[in-house]
Amino acid sequence: MNLVREQRSRKRSIAFDPRLAIGLLLVIAAVAGVVLIVAAADDTVQVFVARDPLAPGDHVDARDLDMRQVRLDSAADLYLAPGDIPTDGVIVTRSIAAGELLPASATSSTDSLRLASIVLMPAGPLAASVRPGAVVDVWAARELENNQFGPPAVIVSGAIVVRLVTSDSIVSRSQLSGLEVLVPRNRIARVLDAVANTDAISVVPASAQVGG
Repeated sequence: MNLVREQRSRKRSIAFDPRLAIGLLLVIAAVAGVVLIVAAADDTVQVFVARDPLAPGDHVDARDLDMRQVRLDSAADLYLAPGDIPTDGVIVTRSIAAGELLPASATSSTDSLRLASIVLMPAGPLAASVRPGAVVDVWAARELENNQFGPPAVIVSGAIVVRLVTSDSIVSRSQLSGLEVLVPRNRIARVLDAVANTDAISVVPASAQVGG
């Protein structure tokens, strides 16, 4: 009988041993501390990346893009994150390579940017910076008599270069035959009028300053 009581007493002592409780609390505290440290150190954010190469004028929404967890620090606001893309998607305004983070500056809402593609033939050589994705201003000068032209004027501001149209020839294997640009739909009539009247058309990088 005494042996049974002694065994029960030992069981109660083990079950309520304060050292065991303290040990468990220390383990829990240690795990919680590690979790807090890792969480504090992990300042990565989710941003959209291009699943495929994107060209100016492409319409994309969240389903066309992939997500990536990256560390951007103070630059996080420069890229599109979940919730930044409206349900009707966005319009790409410059070339974006596959796997590249999607900059907010490289897109525009579908409401504010309605674009159409037009191929132009510039009257003179292009600047080196005029390449796919570049933002340019389109100038036109009306043809007068005796092969003279009137003063040039901007007919499209902020057009987006899609591609340089080239044609193979014996003289040059990459001779420029046109320039495909995206222009706002409300400027299409003015551009087509310049083309139909054989105006001298020039394309100037939008960042260039024109002095007189």
